[in-house]
Amino acid sequence: MFQRLALGLFGLIAAASVSAQGGPWEEGKHYFKVDPPQATAQPDKIEVTEVFSYGCPACFSVAPKVKSIKAKLPANAVMSYVPASWNQGEQWPLFQRAYLAAQALGVADKAHDDMFVAIWGGGPLAVVVNGKIKSPAPTLEDVAAFYEKYGVKAADFIGTANSFAVNTKMKKADAFIKAVQVDSTPTFVINGKYRLNGQSAGSWENLEALVLHLVAQESAAPK
Repeated sequence: MFQRLALGLFGLIAAASVSAQGGPWEEGKHYFKVDPPQATAQPDKIEVTEVFSYGCPACFSVAPKVKSIKAKLPANAVMSYVPASWNQGEQWPLFQRAYLAAQALGVADKAHDDMFVAIWGGGPLAVVVNGKIKSPAPTLEDVAAFYEKYGVKAADFIGTANSFAVNTKMKKADAFIKAVQVDSTPTFVINGKYRLNGQSAGSWENLEALVLHLVAQESAAPK
């Protein structure tokens, strides 16, 4: 009897593993429907949106996986990023402003990987040192100095970062995050309709397969 119970338990574990790795993916378990669905920035594309923060160590850790997902998206899909702001201790509001300013100045994509390194790789924008929140924290002037190597004058960066347009985009980013009910980072939203993260997918390794599955599902959906 013990052997039958053990085999049964093993079967359940194996079945769960198969489900996590390749499907069938279950709505409400591996991913969640966004209700109501949110409009995307590029309606002619399937949009994969990462809700992230440069101040989030998990986002830094999985950045190579995100890069892999982006590289494997089909031609009709695009990766976008929405910066979160809810963790003031790790300077998320500052880095939200920084990303949106860099985006407005056309250097966000070029600087994306380096920003993570500057914060979590012992660079000039570190927010945690030896396991403790750094004091003094990095400032907007420090961030502006970082972006100078991408050809943006510090004064221009600061002016853009403090502009009405960027303030508006920050509010829009916060509203989107609230609407899709994201409370942890990184989280991914597929075409404004589905929300998932590494935990719901079963692992970060499984996340890529599930994202691509949902992109294919959206691609096949009637227009």
